[in-house]
Amino acid sequence: MSARKLVRKSRWPRRLAALLLLAALLLAGRRVYLRWNYPRTYAEPIERWAAVYDLPPPLLYALVRTESGFDPHAVSRADARGLTQITPETFAWLQTKQDETLALETLFDPEVSLRYGAYFLRLLLDEFGGADTALAAYHAGRGQVNRWLEDPAVSPDGTALARIPFPDTRHYVAKVTAAMRQYEKLYFSERVAIE
Repeated sequence: MSARKLVRKSRWPRRLAALLLLAALLLAGRRVYLRWNYPRTYAEPIERWAAVYDLPPPLLYALVRTESGFDPHAVSRADARGLTQITPETFAWLQTKQDETLALETLFDPEVSLRYGAYFLRLLLDEFGGADTALAAYHAGRGQVNRWLEDPAVSPDGTALARIPFPDTRHYVAKVTAAMRQYEKLYFSERVAIE
């Protein structure tokens, strides 16, 4: 065998090793990118309030990421405020259930926003049963979802939504659900059931 053929054969193990190293770096880079894109900002209060209200932490992370992008000073066009984007009307209603009176500006405090957002989500899950319906109510309002549940074309069984009529609410529910699945994969070993 010529020296030239020996040199060619000996390059393959190095090329294969380089390709495997490149693939490993790309996979690691993707994971780093995903962790950057799906952060665990406010991890301690999010996980604490999720535990208090018996919510899967990935769901609360996904809700905060979708609602405010983890910006505690976020304000929507509907005047929803804070990390969990609670409207003044909803905040007032939730406070009556908690027997509290807090200023609207306290929604910019991450602790207050997370506590009330987790509490509101728990109430919606208890009222509507399924996560998709509860998330639709978080976005479109409880009254709107109750009207949809009364429409057999939207909810044949009157308890779950077969489809979400508002495109923006449908998109919102899909976005929160997709983010929740990413949080599960990245940080939590098991897929969570939402009750």
